[in-house]
Amino acid sequence: MGRSPFKNKSVLITGGTGTFGRAMAARLLEEDVCSKVIIFSRDEWKQWEMQQISPLFTSSKIRYFLGSVRDLSRLKLATRNVDCIIHAAALKQVPAAEYNPSEFIQTNIMGAMHVIEAAIYRNVDKVIALSTDKSVNPVNLYGATKLCSDKLFIAGNSYVGEQTTPKFSIVRYGNVLGSRGSILPYWKQLIADGATSLPLTDPEMTRFWITIDQAVDFVYQSFGQMHGQEIFVPKNPSVKTKDLAEAIAPGIETETVGIREGEKLHESLISAEESRYAFEYDNYYLLLPPVYGLSLEERLKRHPNGGKQVPKGIAYTSDTNPVSLTVEQLRDLI
Repeated sequence: MGRSPFKNKSVLITGGTGTFGRAMAARLLEEDVCSKVIIFSRDEWKQWEMQQISPLFTSSKIRYFLGSVRDLSRLKLATRNVDCIIHAAALKQVPAAEYNPSEFIQTNIMGAMHVIEAAIYRNVDKVIALSTDKSVNPVNLYGATKLCSDKLFIAGNSYVGEQTTPKFSIVRYGNVLGSRGSILPYWKQLIADGATSLPLTDPEMTRFWITIDQAVDFVYQSFGQMHGQEIFVPKNPSVKTKDLAEAIAPGIETETVGIREGEKLHESLISAEESRYAFEYDNYYLLLPPVYGLSLEERLKRHPNGGKQVPKGIAYTSDTNPVSLTVEQLRDLI
């Protein structure tokens, strides 16, 4: 794989006790070339629970730091001597956002602003923020807050001035298979409780899916390639939710319950408007959204390894995605 982008680096993960945070921390500790991993999160119980999962999470290289991204002063303290930040902290449940918009704004937008400010204050080297397909042409509050967060992180590169760092970039992907709060663990629990049918929002609904290991690998890869101002999008396969139900419980009946507040029938990872500055590589897309003071051509020169511009007006959506998982492939994954 070559030289690790985290060699001798101190890495802070916001939302570090979540599904992604734990997996990323485990990867860094297994690799054992970084100098420190800092778990930054709000819940002391989840931090304690994390330490019980694996001896990795009691390594001499890991630190647990209680705090919220809503608290700028706490973030400034946590980022002292930090080289890299992976911003994974967010409120994510779509229906909850519709009912509690102010809470999502405080965490997902104000929290993003605080991460950017703390990173600049401490002259952190690189920051990657995790985004979501729901930030593309959003119809729900959660997606709108993540769109705002994405805009803030791209613009953050313009605020660093003569110090030239931090570099801010974004990784955008679809649903993580089996992550906390997703449909898969919910269905598995229903089956374990003796359910004879599964609730299905819509039999035609499609989603982009990625495994947690693939998400970690992609963030790792993106740290090695980033120069700031990019959005990295992995090529995710699509899945019909009815096929996911068949994969975990062959022959089970489904009950269509309707789309929840704020949900889309299909998701997008790249909008038609974004195709103007989207470039396709073998396993991912590179987006170079417009920024102040630099042309697209100048920024593309930083990535000379052969990306092909996406045809203008073409969107990357879960229902038109040429790569989809069969029921059999899903069974192998789950």
